[in-house]
Amino acid sequence: MALNNTYEARLVQQETAVGAGVQILLLALLGTAIGMGPAGWLVGLAFAIATWAVLSRALHRARPRSFGPANRVTLGRAILVGGVTALVADSFESSPPVTLLVGLTAVALILDGVDGKVARRTGTSTALGARFDMEVDAFLILVLSVYVSTQLGPWVLLIGGMRYAFVAAAKAAPWLNAPLPHSMARKTVAAMQGICLLLAGADLLPYVANLGVVLLALGSLVWSFGRDVRWLWRNARPAALAAAPAAAASERVPDSAEELEILELAVR
Repeated sequence: MALNNTYEARLVQQETAVGAGVQILLLALLGTAIGMGPAGWLVGLAFAIATWAVLSRALHRARPRSFGPANRVTLGRAILVGGVTALVADSFESSPPVTLLVGLTAVALILDGVDGKVARRTGTSTALGARFDMEVDAFLILVLSVYVSTQLGPWVLLIGGMRYAFVAAAKAAPWLNAPLPHSMARKTVAAMQGICLLLAGADLLPYVANLGVVLLALGSLVWSFGRDVRWLWRNARPAALAAAPAAAASERVPDSAEELEILELAVR
């Protein structure tokens, strides 16, 4: 059994290495097609190496029996996001191939709805897979916001940076890490970000229309985060108040049997 488990773990790690190899192959194809400059190559390679390293470490900690079909779809999306990242970095040196950038982004966004369905149908849903999917989504939004900010202004970076600001805030305020209830509104707003940024990045609409689309995305995102933070704050306070008597009772030594009985009743 030990040999079998080791063999499966090796296969799981091999799949991440294959993903990194496919990422480099995609960069080579993009470089040949558009003559990608040093910035695009460096950023693309950095993305491939970072993705491989972080995913390999996460898999080593989780030790899944197999990589899973849903994670393969998400890895495919990550490879596409790596291509988009390289193209956006290259756009600072030369005119970006908008059609190619839009095409890769569109496929990545479409596949966003596939990996979850595959996980549910195959019974392979895992916390690691959900986190992997979320991180790929968040990074794609960040990259798209960087690209669109060159057209509409640096304020667009608020869209891509909001999730990372929330994670940073949770370091100082642990109550922000509490699980949130299921919400279709939250999922809809999250899906809107990529679509709106893609539409603005494609530059098919007039400037005013692109501005309105991105402002709509930002406004809905602020509303969604604000609603979640408010819910977490409201539920964190009762939990803290309920835990206070138990903490006090555990720290203080009762002076008598009668006081001990009173403290036990308070804790209950």
